[in-house]
Amino acid sequence: MVFWRWALIGADVPAAAAVVAAVVLMRPVSGGWVWCLAALLGLPLAVRRCWPVPVLGIVLAAAGATLIVGVGTEVMVYAVAFALYPVALSSARAASWGLVGALAAVLGPGLLDALVAGLPVVPARDQVESFTTTPVTVAVYSTAVIAGSWALAWAVRTRRGHTAQLTELHTARAVAEERLRIARDVHDVVGHNLSLIAMKAAVAHHLDTDPQLALRVIEQVSRAALDDVRAVLGGLRDAAGPPDAPDLEQLVEETRAAGIAVTIDREDLSSAPSGLRMSAHRILQEALTNVRRHAGATHCRVTVTVASDTLDLTVLDDGVAPTTAGPAGYGLLGMRERVAMHSGSLSVGPEPGGGFAVRATLPFPT
Repeated sequence: MVFWRWALIGADVPAAAAVVAAVVLMRPVSGGWVWCLAALLGLPLAVRRCWPVPVLGIVLAAAGATLIVGVGTEVMVYAVAFALYPVALSSARAASWGLVGALAAVLGPGLLDALVAGLPVVPARDQVESFTTTPVTVAVYSTAVIAGSWALAWAVRTRRGHTAQLTELHTARAVAEERLRIARDVHDVVGHNLSLIAMKAAVAHHLDTDPQLALRVIEQVSRAALDDVRAVLGGLRDAAGPPDAPDLEQLVEETRAAGIAVTIDREDLSSAPSGLRMSAHRILQEALTNVRRHAGATHCRVTVTVASDTLDLTVLDDGVAPTTAGPAGYGLLGMRERVAMHSGSLSVGPEPGGGFAVRATLPFPT
């Protein structure tokens, strides 16, 4: 912090020294008060970005004095504009008051002196050569310089405000996307396993021969659900990203344990990126969960193929899709978002010859 403050001061020292030198050299007048006036007008500019409002006040007072005594008026307007910039850059309210004060200090004494002395505001036709020294011309020129400094500060302040708003929007969007990712992961893990538990619990009520078998499956699935939840939470704490996707065979075995015959045709996924494999696992997990919800589904076929630049998934069952949507709302939405994340394609719906199919194509990142 201290280093940057000194760096800002060092950057403004040449301008401050130039103002002091201009006041002393352009209108040399005997007396130490000229040096004092030059110092009041120029030296505070070295710290204008550290204490902008006090510096502007000192420079405005010195500017009024230069107009009264007629020393340093040529460079006075530039000193005021230089001091006004950091004030106008700080806030809209400070910019407004700074502009009013700067114009009053620069224009007020000259116009008042012209009115009191009875000087012509606009030169006569035979005095065109003195046009550049009339009060109106000086006022217009001074106003243009000061307004230019104020306008530049306003433009920079506005741009910074827009940049800050964009940064805030991007941050809020990132937070929303992360929350949605967490919701998808929790739904995929918990919903998948709870579906198995609910099905086995319902079957256990109707088993007379071996209800303990269903209870053992419920216990195994419950433990697997806890492990999956721990993995999700571990992925949230791990800055390196989500954990690797479990083996797809595990999803198939869980579906078979629910009483549905599953045929799997899977190619080697080692050539696919890890993020693509994770998305494929979540899509298959949700698709197999939907298979167990379909009325009359007794068999499904899972096909996973890897081409040169795509990963293709197909889950086809012989059941009938439910006519009403489930309460969770994250299943199909989660699949679509995971596919869209990889700029892929997804088709979900009944087959013409009967059954229900989920097909997804995930292209490799380029």
